[in-house]
Parts: sequence; C-alpha cells; structure tokens
Amino acid sequence: MEIEENSTTENEKHVKNKSNLMTQIEYSISKKIDLFNSSLPRYAVRSMLACLFLALGTAIAFYIAIRMQEAIPGLEKMAYAFMFSWSLVMILFMNAELGTSNMLYTTIGVYRKKMTVSFAFKLLFTCILFNLVAGVLCGYLLSLTTPFSHLEAENYMFSGIASKLTKSTGQILVEGMFANIVVNIAVLVSLRMKDDAAKVMAIIFIIFIFAFLGYEHVIANFPAFSLAYFSSHGAITEMTAGNVVHNLFFTLIGNFIGGGLVMGLGYAWLNNTESKYVD
Repeated sequence: MEIEENSTTENEKHVKNKSNLMTQIEYSISKKIDLFNSSLPRYAVRSMLACLFLALGTAIAFYIAIRMQEAIPGLEKMAYAFMFSWSLVMILFMNAELGTSNMLYTTIGVYRKKMTVSFAFKLLFTCILFNLVAGVLCGYLLSLTTPFSHLEAENYMFSGIASKLTKSTGQILVEGMFANIVVNIAVLVSLRMKDDAAKVMAIIFIIFIFAFLGYEHVIANFPAFSLAYFSSHGAITEMTAGNVVHNLFFTLIGNFIGGGLVMGLGYAWLNNTESKYVD
C-alpha cells in the first residue's frame, strides 16, 4: 500500500493560516492608533508612565548593586540585572507605552498596512519624546531621595555610567541591537503566554540577559543618565553633552535595527505565508 507524501487536501492548500501572534499584535496596534488619534494627552501620559516604571526599576537596581558591591563584591552586576528586569514587568502589566517595544509594533503596523510610515514615525517620535521627559524628571526627583543623596564617588552606578559613555560607535550599535532583540523577545513571549505568573518569570529571565551583559537600551539610558548626573552633581568626568548625545543617538539606531527590523519586520514576514508554520 502506497503512502501519499502530501496528505494536505486541496482546500487546505489555498487557505492562508492565521497567526494568533499577529492577531494579538494587530489588536495592540489598533489600540495604540485609537488612543493616539482620540486622546494625545493620554498617549503622552502612558509614555511617561513607561519611563516612571523604568526609572524605579533602574533606581532600585543601582542601589542594590551599590550595597551588594560593599557586602559581597562580585555579585553586584547580577543583583542589578535581576532587579532591573522588574521594570518591563511593570511596563507590560500596567499598559505603558515604551519606545523600544513600539519599534516592533510600528514596523509590523507599516508592513501589514495598519498604519502609514508617517503615522508610525509620529507615534514613535511622540512615545520616545515623552519617555525622555519622564526619564529626566524621574531621574532628578529620585536623586533627591535618601538612597542617592550621599553616594561615594567610586560606586557601581557612577562607574557603570562612565563606562557606557566611553563606548565606541560600533559597540553601541551592536549592543543596542541585541538589547532590543532581547526586549522584544520578552514582549512576544509574554503575548504567547496566558498565565500571569509564568509571564512575570519569563520577562524577568529574558530581560536579565541584556541587563547583565550591559547592553545599550536608549529608553533605559534616559533615567539612568539623569539619575547619575543629578546624584553626582555633574561630577562624572565622562558625562559630557557630546558623549551623552553620541550614546543615545547610536543606541536609538541599534535599538531600531534589533527591535524594528530583526524582530518586528522579521516576524511580520515570517507570518505572512501560506505555510502552516505560523506563530
């Protein structure tokens, strides 16, 4: 008895399989478009909230790392990465608008003709602008709190920020690319999971990767640079306007390559197929 190689029926051959992941992403895109068009102030506030949560995660991560450096030298970086990872948990569960994850959403939105290139640029620019506003404001306010009012000159945060500001252009681009690949892996994985506890665990362990490796994330650098500047009263030698702009500009480009092109365009293309192999 012969076994047919292709058991697919004629009807199945002509049915384009629906990607559950793309359906979820398109629904999220539709919400972003609706909010942006109907209430720009609310969209701006959600963008500011993203950097508020990021600033809180950055602050506790740096402070625990500083204390860990004193108590158990060698574990400070691990402590920092673990605590920083909670930032994305807060952002995703509290429905805040993060510029780096929106690089994925806007790219997919343009590819799947849910928004124009000009609208995608406006939405992304607005999101990043208000991320920046909140990052600087929260960094300043956190610098006034007790944990950051009397830091020693050679501490984990100041030395870490100084090293970020002296990286080469190529290094920043590559690290920015990998940082946002990791962030958007966490975003996509969380969309695939139904259990909230599992989502939290997945996000923490995935974000831990880029935080521990010290990769560059433009939005995370907004509150990090601000907190370090105000806490040190401008005493970090490497923190010049030129170094800050250099880091943020090339980190932004690297983040877009990783989050927008590799993850966003990559998964949009992978799921635009007649194959059964969709997400």
